[in-house]
Amino acid sequence: MTDKTPRARRIVLASGNAGKLKEFQSLLGDAGFEVIPQSEFNVSDAEETGLSFVENAILKARHACRATGLPALADDSGLEVDALLGKPGIYSSRFAGEDGPDKDSANNQKLLNSLQGLAQAERSARFQCVLVYMRHAEDPTPLICQGSWEGQILHKISGEGGFGYDPLFYVPEHDCSAAELSKSEKNAISHRGKAMQQLLSQLERLL
Repeated sequence: MTDKTPRARRIVLASGNAGKLKEFQSLLGDAGFEVIPQSEFNVSDAEETGLSFVENAILKARHACRATGLPALADDSGLEVDALLGKPGIYSSRFAGEDGPDKDSANNQKLLNSLQGLAQAERSARFQCVLVYMRHAEDPTPLICQGSWEGQILHKISGEGGFGYDPLFYVPEHDCSAAELSKSEKNAISHRGKAMQQLLSQLERLL
């Protein structure tokens, strides 16, 4: 943590996901923001009781604000698969059950099993991301930004980069999986990258 960073530019990330932390530190760091994981304050994860990405992101951001007294940024994102009527959706991170060291592998395997027998043309999907920035726990007008990323689900895992469902998410314009993109390529076109660009422009106006 850097004491020289202005308070308004120090943001607590309401997530314990190492992959998300790296992406946010990369995207926001260049704009002069310091992103601090809530784990540095010994803040536990908020209970995600919402029924939408927006509700869950607000719950997480408010929880982090209240616990740290700093502005907080929360991300709620997931994968929507058309053949599964939008599932796993808000339950993407726990599609195959509770958290564990092999959570990503278990989620990916369940997704493959769920789509078994479907042709590539029937495997359309998209990543959704909702970002919520709250100045304080009682902020009545949090910043809410949303981005989506269209693609398809592959028949098998491809690539070793990224995290979550990236090895199964086919990106047509690059003819590869999200896990095979470079960090800069992914940030430029991903659901999180799009939402972050909206957030950056709004933060600059706000601050």
